[in-house]
Amino acid sequence: MRIYFLGICGTAMGNAALLMKSLGHEVSGADDQVYPPMSDVLRKAGVKVRSSFDEGALASETPDLVVVGNAMTRGNPEVEWLLSERRTAFTSLPELLSRFILKERNNLVITGTHGKTTTSALAALLLQAAGAQPGYFVGGVPRDLPRGAELGRETDPFVIEGDEYDSAFFDKRSKFIHYLPRILVVNNIEFDHADIFRDLQDVQRTFTHLYKLVPANGWILANSDDPNCPRAESAPWTRVATVGTGEAAYLRIVSFRETEEGASFRLLWRGAEWGTVSWGQGGLFNARNAAMAALAAGLALYPDDPSRLSLAPLSGYVGVKRRLEKLGEARGITVYEDFAHHPTAVRETLRSLRNRFPQGELWAVLEPRSNTMRTRGVQDALVEALSAANRVVLGEISRKHLLTPEERLDTACVTRKLAEHGIDAVAVEKNAEVLDVLERVSATPAARRVVVFFTNGSFDGVPHRYVRALGQSEG
Repeated sequence: MRIYFLGICGTAMGNAALLMKSLGHEVSGADDQVYPPMSDVLRKAGVKVRSSFDEGALASETPDLVVVGNAMTRGNPEVEWLLSERRTAFTSLPELLSRFILKERNNLVITGTHGKTTTSALAALLLQAAGAQPGYFVGGVPRDLPRGAELGRETDPFVIEGDEYDSAFFDKRSKFIHYLPRILVVNNIEFDHADIFRDLQDVQRTFTHLYKLVPANGWILANSDDPNCPRAESAPWTRVATVGTGEAAYLRIVSFRETEEGASFRLLWRGAEWGTVSWGQGGLFNARNAAMAALAAGLALYPDDPSRLSLAPLSGYVGVKRRLEKLGEARGITVYEDFAHHPTAVRETLRSLRNRFPQGELWAVLEPRSNTMRTRGVQDALVEALSAANRVVLGEISRKHLLTPEERLDTACVTRKLAEHGIDAVAVEKNAEVLDVLERVSATPAARRVVVFFTNGSFDGVPHRYVRALGQSEG
């Protein structure tokens, strides 16, 4: 089959194209943002990629199926050709994965507002270490796996990151509705994606639809510390196992400790010792990610006793790129970058860094970029999250012209409220000004300083430019 990807250079679309190529299909596609590393990976795999959209392209390509990426909208010339000519079948990325890969697999679907990518990568790693050949589809760049997606063996589990965002301009259902879960992980549920959902109840509604797709012989693994996550009575048609710190949790996280080197904790399965984990990942949130991944992988391989799964591979886990990734260190300053898209993620990362560097000076530099973070609805939560820092710099609000002043995050108000908490805070109009602010205040000596950049985009290259300005090669 000839399959054409419209928006092929996005991480998910590119990985899906590679999977279809591995299945023996002839794959090509187009994007108006063609750049490494995905463009290089696709071309190396023999996938033809065009660097612009052209209404005549599909007529000449004559594909059997067009996969329309989530970022594609009406007005795109190739979308308009598809709808006008009606010659060629088209589908969304989630539907493609369901039809060609997930339909016959034992699927571990990892969901939640936070931790999906990390938990997916951990589950795939644990399955591999146990001798399985899992397939996986991870929405980031895992450093412990060869690539972000792999077909694996058809008889072995398939791990997929289940996003609640919509599937395509013509399919407003959440992506995860297509993913046919056998084991469903629900890490946490908060209001997010303000461009898609009205409120928390709207988010919970789409998760409720997902729960109904878990079969009677499946599992829902739910965070018992989060009141928004399901309980057994929420899904009486299947089995629900809870994961958390409370005594009632099926899988309990205990003895959590955190230092500059990382963290350690113990896992108890139904009250019995499963094992102790000591690793370089900080934060209780990462301990929960590990617990969820271990239970999902354990149930997939050893349904009668998931604690047979070894936890030893966790000790060497490196992580996912841009998830609190250390960029460099010089002049007593350690620089991190974190893929933060929500105030809760900011709060938990800062808490972890405060635990790891209790005597250090902690700086938070944030780009309000996600559709949630740009809005006034999270303003108070963002102030509370940033209050763990000693100094705060707020960068440019991404695409601010698309929001009314009443909708838009008021960065001046955020800095004023932080100042009331005794926190030195400044907001700038353009990201280029962030580097000037950092260079000016970096001249102030400190015995130990930690600077963390929060963004789910590039921050216009500021984090890497700052590391170079410190005189430290990146890495």
